[in-house]
Amino acid sequence: MEFLRMPKMALLPIVCILLILVSHSSPISAARNRWNMLAARNRRSMLANDLGATPPMGWNSWNHFFCDINEDMIKATADAMISTGLADLGYKYINIDDCWAEKNRSAEGRMVPKKATFPSGIKAIADYVHSKGLKLGIYSDAGTFTCSGTMPGSLDYEEIDAKTFAEWGIDYLKYDNCYNEGIDPVDRYPKMTRALMNAGRPIFFSLCDWGDQHPATWGYQVGNSWRTTADIQDNWENMRSRALQNEVYADYARPGGWNDPDMLEIGNGGMTKDEYMTHFSLWAISKAPLLIGCDVRDMSNDTKEILFNKEVIDINQDSLGIQAKRVRTQGELEVWAAPLSGYRFAVLFVNGLEGATSMGVVWQDIGLPPSTAVTARDVWEHKTLDGELVGYIGTDLQPHSCKMFVLTPVSS
Repeated sequence: MEFLRMPKMALLPIVCILLILVSHSSPISAARNRWNMLAARNRRSMLANDLGATPPMGWNSWNHFFCDINEDMIKATADAMISTGLADLGYKYINIDDCWAEKNRSAEGRMVPKKATFPSGIKAIADYVHSKGLKLGIYSDAGTFTCSGTMPGSLDYEEIDAKTFAEWGIDYLKYDNCYNEGIDPVDRYPKMTRALMNAGRPIFFSLCDWGDQHPATWGYQVGNSWRTTADIQDNWENMRSRALQNEVYADYARPGGWNDPDMLEIGNGGMTKDEYMTHFSLWAISKAPLLIGCDVRDMSNDTKEILFNKEVIDINQDSLGIQAKRVRTQGELEVWAAPLSGYRFAVLFVNGLEGATSMGVVWQDIGLPPSTAVTARDVWEHKTLDGELVGYIGTDLQPHSCKMFVLTPVSS
C-alpha cells in the first residue's frame, strides 16, 4: 500500500525556517545560517561538567543480569568490550546497576561494596576498567533505598556518596527514584547535582526518575540525561511505546543533555532481528543513550550485526545533536526525520503492521525544498541508492521492520 499524504504532524522545529531555502540560490548555502543557529542553541543551557557532548554509549548490567552481578563478570564484560571491538565503536561505559552494595552503611556513613560479590571493592574495578581505556558507571537512588531494596539510597547522603564515587574513580552515575519519601524530584535530584559538582571529578549524571514531573523541561540544568519513560520491556509494543513517549520531549535534547527512553534490549531474546533493528534505529535517530543491555560475552551474529552498525551509530553521535520527530504517521506507519551536520537529513521508515507495505515521504515533510537533489544512503544495507532523488523517497518494508537513509544534498 502507498503511504498517503496527510496533514503535517509534529514537524521538525526547523521546517518553517527552511522554507526560506526555496528563494535562495543554493539549498546548502541557505541552510548554513540555520544550522549554525542550532549549534549555538545547543551550546547553551547545558550542565557545566563538560560531559555528554554526544549521547553516552556503553553497557549496563540490569536488563540481562538484574541483581546477579559480581566483580568477575564486570571485569569479563570490560574485556569483551575490547576484544569484540565494541569499544572501538564508542561503547565506553561499563555501568554497574543495582545490588552492588551492602544494605547498611559503614560507621562513617559510606556505602560499602557487597563483600560476597565485590570483595575487591569498587575502586579496584574502576582501576581495571580504566586500564582498558573504558569508563566505570555506578548506580544509586534519590531515595532511602534503591529499587531492589537491598542497598541504601543516597537521599540525605548526597555529599558523602558523591565524594566516595569520585574517590573510587566513577565516571557515570545512574540515579533512580525508588523509596523517595514522596519528595518531588525537582527537590531531590539537584542535591546530587551540587554534590557531584563539588566532588572533584567529572561524573556523567543520568537522572532515572521515570519521567516524573517532566524532567526534560528542567533536567538540562541538573543532569546529562533524564529518563522520559518507565522501564523498558523486551517486546515490540513496549519498545515502540517508549520511543513515542520520548519523542514528546524532542525539542529539549541537546549536546550535554539527552532524553533517555531507557536502555537497549537488543540481544536479550524478546524480539525478532527486524524488531531489534527498528529498536536500534529509533534510539539512534532519537539521540538516545546507546547502553547495551545484553551479555556482550556471548552475542549472536544478528546481535553483533545490529550493535556494530557504525553508520547507524554515526547518526546517533552526530555533532548537531538534534533529536528526530515523526513527520508523517498513518496508523502503524511512521516516518521519523532529523537534521544532521553537513546539511544532511536522517530519515527512518517504521512499519508497525503485521504485513508488508510500501511507504514514502516528500521533501517538504522532512524540511527540504521540493527541487533539492540528494543522494540517499541506506545505512542498514550499506549502499547508496542509484542516481539522485528529487522531491520524494519511497521504500518497501516487511512487517515490524524499518528502513533508514541519510540524505545528502547535491551541490549545484
